[in-house]
Amino acid sequence: MTMSVSPDRVAAAPALGALPLVCRHCGRNADAAPVAICDDCLGPLEPVYDPARALPDRATIAGRAPSLWRYREWLPLAGEPIHSRDTGCTPLVEAPRLARRLGIARAWIKNDTVSHPSLSFKDRVVSVAINAAAAFGMRTIGCASTGNLANAVAAQAARAGLDAWVFIPHDLELGKVAATAIFAPHLVRVRGTYDDVNRLCAQAADRFGWGIVNVNLRSYYGEGSKTMAFEIAEQLDWRLPSAVIAPMAGGSLVTKLRKGFGEFLGAGLVEGTLPRIFGAQATGCAPIARLVERGDDEIVPEQPRTIARSIAIGNPADGRSAARVIRETGGWASHVGDDAIVAGIHTLAEDCGVFAETAGGTTVAAALALARSGRLLPDDELVLCITGHGLKTLEALGDLAARAPVIDARLREVAALATAAGSESA
Repeated sequence: MTMSVSPDRVAAAPALGALPLVCRHCGRNADAAPVAICDDCLGPLEPVYDPARALPDRATIAGRAPSLWRYREWLPLAGEPIHSRDTGCTPLVEAPRLARRLGIARAWIKNDTVSHPSLSFKDRVVSVAINAAAAFGMRTIGCASTGNLANAVAAQAARAGLDAWVFIPHDLELGKVAATAIFAPHLVRVRGTYDDVNRLCAQAADRFGWGIVNVNLRSYYGEGSKTMAFEIAEQLDWRLPSAVIAPMAGGSLVTKLRKGFGEFLGAGLVEGTLPRIFGAQATGCAPIARLVERGDDEIVPEQPRTIARSIAIGNPADGRSAARVIRETGGWASHVGDDAIVAGIHTLAEDCGVFAETAGGTTVAAALALARSGRLLPDDELVLCITGHGLKTLEALGDLAARAPVIDARLREVAALATAAGSESA
């Protein structure tokens, strides 16, 4: 693939470099470069890690600063990162009430609703991508996004003093638009779906030489998702859960969870076996889940029609890979309707004290559906990956304030409410 030379290029930081690449399909090797597609077969390029590199033990990792860079030997850069060094290490919260509801032994919430700096797991991938951009001397980064990635790119570019071009569908939720615009990127609303936006960004990356994190920097960007798996393993005292469920948009998170767990198993850092991996989608845009149900190997693109816009990608780039991971680990994929998604948001908040966006509601609703179908087992220890904060998608919940009574500041009115609620005494 040819690429125009950008006037935004500067000399790369001497201490920072990117790893070389290899095609996942044909095995062709390539030099480190902001390119994600093999010139020979159009397969995806992946970083090449030196199998002889020194790897840290548990104590060394535990002694490092609390960020995703504590796992730097498994990330696709050589040298020290210079941007976003404080992202990662979000809580793993045990959820006993949710476990009882699901009929399983234990459940945990991997809570990336509090991820730094923009309250979604996309902070992880952008943290890696922005350093890859620095290694290539790029001064402009950007993305195609359904919201969370837009927030993360805009925030991290602002911190780093980089120019940012962020492209989103024209009808994105107000919360996600505001949480991007506040960082003053070049924010562009594109008429059409995410797939239309993504095609435009691929053209812009080629024309202008910008570092579009989920296009020409995708080979490096995607590796940041592995850090969610690494953190889960460490937070469970270096053992693996029996099952993990995550929302699926492009499908990359599911594939990288498996890769991350596998890399820690290969390094002898964790006990247990590879978890069964489950995927969650909205019924109004479920091309990966339907691929799993059909049992074939071809994605059938869909036109998104769901409130879960952050995962509404009709033609997912990693859909086939995600389906293979799900099948090979003994998991499954579930898709749920919009009403169930809203109910899932409420369940997560009421059972676990975590306020998630529609992708989180999808994950909880899908877990409940999987439990009802018998695919979750009574002795399962399940981690639910909750990937974005609920303040980003308030439109999905309607007018919650209207449900609260309005009273005068009189104790007798409180007493009447308490009597009606059966809460007269402590």
